[in-house]
Amino acid sequence: MVNIGNDWDEILADEFSSDYYLNLREFLKAEYFSRKIYPPMNDIFNALKLTPMENVKIVLLGQDPYHGAGQAHGLCFSVLPGVPHPPSLKNIFKELTAEYGMTPPASGELTGWAKQGVLLLNTTLTVREGQPQSHKGRGWETLTDSIIKAVNRKSEPVVFMLWGGNARAKKALIDTDKHLILECAHPSPLSAYNGFFGCGHFKRANEFLLSQGNSPICWEKTV
Repeated sequence: MVNIGNDWDEILADEFSSDYYLNLREFLKAEYFSRKIYPPMNDIFNALKLTPMENVKIVLLGQDPYHGAGQAHGLCFSVLPGVPHPPSLKNIFKELTAEYGMTPPASGELTGWAKQGVLLLNTTLTVREGQPQSHKGRGWETLTDSIIKAVNRKSEPVVFMLWGGNARAKKALIDTDKHLILECAHPSPLSAYNGFFGCGHFKRANEFLLSQGNSPICWEKTV
């Protein structure tokens, strides 16, 4: 069975033993055996492995993993060093540069954010090569909704960064009186100019963390 290696194991124990997850597991076995699936099997839960629940300060919600070769490694919007930055990530770095006047990071790997407490969670955790949303509706959303609900129950206020319609639909799972919701258009080239650029979310997230007596995220430290 799944072994995350931190507090998520206990938090999600009932999910990992549930019928829906066992059915999803059987589906994934067949998919990984017969097709090219991303991310690699051992990377599926990297977001949870790198960001224990006790460390979560921010939830950045994506949709499903990148579906090109060598891109996805279990963190939303992130790619491994040496992999060209996908368009959405380029726009994320463009907004970050506009907010902080920093040089865009050379690497598209965001493990540095994850280790600082940014849960880089996709709503669907696997995908077929070249087929976006191909694993949608197979059970991942039930699990990731449970993850969002678990973070929502934290006593400490958390920042939820919801970009695009798919992520914004999860607002209903979040206590808006306790947590900060930052929502806008998706950073995709198709929608970035409809509200993502100029959103100021990186600075606003850090201002909120500081207001709660928490340490801010060093956004320049991506790895």
